[in-house]
Amino acid sequence: MSYHQFSRRSLRIALLCVVIAVSGAFSAVFAQGSKDNAFNHVKQIDAGVLNIGYVEDGPANGPAVILLHGWPYDIHSYVDVVPLLTAKGYHVIVPYLRGYGTTRFRSAETVRNAQQSAIALDIIALMDALHIPKAIIAGFDWGARTADIMAALWPERCKALVSVSGYLITNLPANLRPLPPKAESGWWYQYYFSTERGKIGYTQNTHDFNKLIWQTASPKWNFDDATYEQTAASFNNPDHVAIVIHNYRWRLSLAAGEAKYDKYEQQLATAPVITVPTITISSDFDGPAADGAAYAKKFTGKYAHKIFPGIGHNVPQEAPKAFADAIIEVDGF
Repeated sequence: MSYHQFSRRSLRIALLCVVIAVSGAFSAVFAQGSKDNAFNHVKQIDAGVLNIGYVEDGPANGPAVILLHGWPYDIHSYVDVVPLLTAKGYHVIVPYLRGYGTTRFRSAETVRNAQQSAIALDIIALMDALHIPKAIIAGFDWGARTADIMAALWPERCKALVSVSGYLITNLPANLRPLPPKAESGWWYQYYFSTERGKIGYTQNTHDFNKLIWQTASPKWNFDDATYEQTAASFNNPDHVAIVIHNYRWRLSLAAGEAKYDKYEQQLATAPVITVPTITISSDFDGPAADGAAYAKKFTGKYAHKIFPGIGHNVPQEAPKAFADAIIEVDGF
C-alpha cells in the first residue's frame, strides 16, 4: 500500500468515525428530548382482578400523581402532561382502564363489569400493588368519575383532586329522569349502545365510531390522523366492546352490576361530598354548566373552578399545560 493509498484510507476511516459519533450524539439528544418517551415503555402489574398496563415517569420518591383517561380515549391523552409534571419532580402513573390497551382481566371467568365503583377499585388496587399510599388523582370523562369516587369513598388515599366536568358520580335513580330534548340529543350514543343493533354496530365500527366522537366532542381540536391512530390501537383490547357497552347500559339501569359492589354503590347513591382539596375544570363540552355552579357545593374542602374556553372534551390533550398547572396548583392548596 502506497503512502497516498494509506492516507486516503485513513481519511475515510476518520470521516466514518465522525459520522458515527455525530449520529450517536444526535440519537441520544433525540431520545432525551422525546416528549412521549415514557409512553413507549408500558409496564404491567397484577392489581385486583386485572393485569394493568401503565406508564410511569418521574422520580420514584416524588409526590405521586395518577392520571385517568376516559372514553373513547386512552393514556395518550396525557402524553404532553406527563413531562410537564415530571419536570417539577412528580412521580406520574398513567394506567389503561379496564377494556383499554394492554390492561387484561386475569381470569376469563371475571364478569366484564364497568360499573363506576368497580373501575374506582381497580385504581385503588393499582395503588396498593405499586405501594402508593396516597396520590393526587386527576381525570376526565370516565377518569373524572373514577377520581371523584376515589376522593369520596377513600379520601385517605387522595391528596388532592382535579376533575374535568366536576362532580360526575352516577346516581342511577336520577339517570332515569328525562332531560330536555336538546340535552338528550347529546347522549345519542348511550341510547344506541342500549340496543343490540348498537352493540353490533360498535363492534364492527369501533375505529370510525370513536373518531366521530372525538370530532363531535372537540370540534375545535384539529388533531391529525397519527394522533388518533396512536389512541385507536388501545380499542383493540379484547374486552373493549363489552366494557363500553356495559358501562353505558349500567348507567341507564339496563344492565346489572355485581352484588360485591352494592355497598359502594349505596354510598355513592347518597351523593357524598368530597372533602379533599379540589380543582374542577370546565370546557366548551360542558355547555351551560361550564360555570360549575351546579356542583360547587359538592366540594367542601379548599376548592377552585376553572373554565377553559375553546377546549373540547379531551382537556389534557387539548390543553396540556393548563391541565398540568391545575395539578401543580391544587397540590399547593
